[in-house]
Amino acid sequence: MAWSPNVSNLRAFVAVANAGSFSEAARVLNLSQPALSRTIRLLEEQMDARLFDRDTRNVSLTTSGAALLPVAERLVGDFEHAFTELAQLFAGERGRLVIGALPSMAATLLPRLIKDFQQSHPRVEIVVRDTLSGTLERQFQERQIDLALIAISQPLEELEFTPIATEPFGLVCAANSATNNEDPISWDVFTTQPFIAMAPLSSVRIATDLAFSKVGVEAKPLFECAHLATVGGLIEAGLGISALPRSTLPLLGPGQFVWRPLTPLVERTLGLARLARRSLSPAAAAFARHITMYSASYF
Repeated sequence: MAWSPNVSNLRAFVAVANAGSFSEAARVLNLSQPALSRTIRLLEEQMDARLFDRDTRNVSLTTSGAALLPVAERLVGDFEHAFTELAQLFAGERGRLVIGALPSMAATLLPRLIKDFQQSHPRVEIVVRDTLSGTLERQFQERQIDLALIAISQPLEELEFTPIATEPFGLVCAANSATNNEDPISWDVFTTQPFIAMAPLSSVRIATDLAFSKVGVEAKPLFECAHLATVGGLIEAGLGISALPRSTLPLLGPGQFVWRPLTPLVERTLGLARLARRSLSPAAAAFARHITMYSASYF
């Protein structure tokens, strides 16, 4: 054999073998019959074997052709399957996406985004990693995640951030707390009431620390919690109050809580983060487009 036949030649051979006719195979392949005949003749030269017996009315496989047919069918099928998968991968219809998210967004916004995305991209495998803001930044640096739903109060180095919404901070207290009767509520309340704070690495804690600095209030946390459910348990037990975005309320647990706006207004910006100057995989790019196009409907 002088050289290996290409896939186009093998595809033509399979078409003639299945059709039993050069004219019918030419029609299926959208080729002229002379062009198809030249292709088969070239393949026979490459294989150094006659593949078809021909007469004026019939085309049949020779012994060599019959031996080649199952091999050619497998090679053509594997080739087409591989490039179909590649086309789906390049189009973002197939692949693997690792998305990080703050716990509050992972429990509320992200499930709805994923559900809607999977309706149009069912072959994309999605891995979710929910953790605190500082950990997400490290996971970006270590290339462990493709995208992240985060909240920021100030610009982040090395990350490209696309805002999708803003939400205000408010006082969170037990429904039977005396603080619930105050109106309006100033950030000064945290100088007279026990303050239950989030952990220092959390985006909520970073935002509240900036807010206290901005309004000139010094509030020392009595408790520092990594999990919102712990904050909720401490508030429900009457051990203090907290400052939280409204979206975190469902994560506080089964207690009776009240969220009241704080003055002056302090907001955090929610959005989608990715590493700057790094190309996204097609699946990640498709999910990013989905978020930016439809996020407004989730708020």
